Amino acid sequence: MSDVVVSVENLRKCYRLGRKQHGRYQSLRENLVEGTKSIGRSVLNTVGRRATPQEQEMEFWALNGISFEIKQGERIGVIGRNGAGKSTLLKVLSRITEPTDGRIRIRGRVASLLEVGTGFHPELTGRENIFLNGAVLGMMRSEIQRKFDEIVAFAEVDKFLDTPVKRYSSGMYVRLAFAVAAHLEPEILVVDEVLAVGDAQFQNKCLGKMKDVASSGRTVLFVSHNMAAIRQLCDVSLLLDQGTLSFRGTAEEGVARYLRVTEAGGGYRGKVNVHGIELLDAYLEDVKTGDQLAAVMFNSDYQLKLRFRAHEPMTQVGVVVRIYDAIGTLVSSICTPEEDIPPFLLKDDTELYFNLPRLQLMPGQYRVSIFVYRANDPVEYMAAEDILSFDVHPSILGDAMWAYRADHGIVRIANGGAVRALKAHSTAIAR
Repeated sequence: MSDVVVSVENLRKCYRLGRKQHGRYQSLRENLVEGTKSIGRSVLNTVGRRATPQEQEMEFWALNGISFEIKQGERIGVIGRNGAGKSTLLKVLSRITEPTDGRIRIRGRVASLLEVGTGFHPELTGRENIFLNGAVLGMMRSEIQRKFDEIVAFAEVDKFLDTPVKRYSSGMYVRLAFAVAAHLEPEILVVDEVLAVGDAQFQNKCLGKMKDVASSGRTVLFVSHNMAAIRQLCDVSLLLDQGTLSFRGTAEEGVARYLRVTEAGGGYRGKVNVHGIELLDAYLEDVKTGDQLAAVMFNSDYQLKLRFRAHEPMTQVGVVVRIYDAIGTLVSSICTPEEDIPPFLLKDDTELYFNLPRLQLMPGQYRVSIFVYRANDPVEYMAAEDILSFDVHPSILGDAMWAYRADHGIVRIANGGAVRALKAHSTAIAR
């Protein structure tokens, strides 16, 4: 018998995007309303009126002709920039969404953890959802009962086991969902970046569990932007680029290729996205000279400057900047409200800058990703991943004997100190 458990042939997935959808999946009600609107537009077009750009639909091929095979026991890391098709691929493999074209063959039970609460019923308790998920995976009640205590202990939700999961925090949701998916013995475990919701200790716990799953001969598909986690967990990588499979090989080779590709800035500059936003520029500037820089010095003053162009005005805008080290570890985040920049109107050309006084990133290579949101709106209006890369060079501080180097850590946290001489205390011994 062949040891291939997943076979994908010429897989394609197309979404029809309209400006008014803002990237959301439509409900039945929205589809009915849109159907009525399309009839009205057809009538208007017959009398000489052309549909506006906002009314026209666009085709977006999230996956476009992907083919590969996965063998039993392989640990697959799926990597690529935002919009490359990673999450769509996992949703198709998990049968959450139907492909537009192509063929998929899967041998074995698949357990998926793609979004917070995937497969959970919000009105049911944690206990009830454990049995529900097990039943969905095709397990007997006796099998679920045998694993029940282990699941609860791993998830650390024993105090809330009989509480409806709609009252769980996102962290509790993820802990229980992962515990169920990993412990109910699926042949194939599919995990997306949703683990980022948990704390660092729980993430390490999950990585350890996924190693255990893989070492037992089962297959793991793991999507992450953390290249260190990919290298630690996976032995094979799939690198996606704009819906196509651009590379398959070892995890080390895939990570190296991904980092080389992203040095070019991801091709976001000068391109208008589906929400009418164009990123004109992103660069580091020397505060004293105003020069644009590709490399900076540790402990010196800089500004991070961003320039946007809005082809359609957008209100209540906020911007998040994430800085990663060379292997994808998130080092720091910058958010406009936290820097006393209230939600603003993005109209025409807009410049935004953040002050970076006495830059405390240790010497090394770093990458910057930029995200645009609106207040109280979960839609991601721009995801310009790895748009900027820069180097931090060493410098000697004060009378130090050596410069701060990359092997001194990720970030410097101290700022001065002092030495005080304390009096010695003697203790008299009674004779």
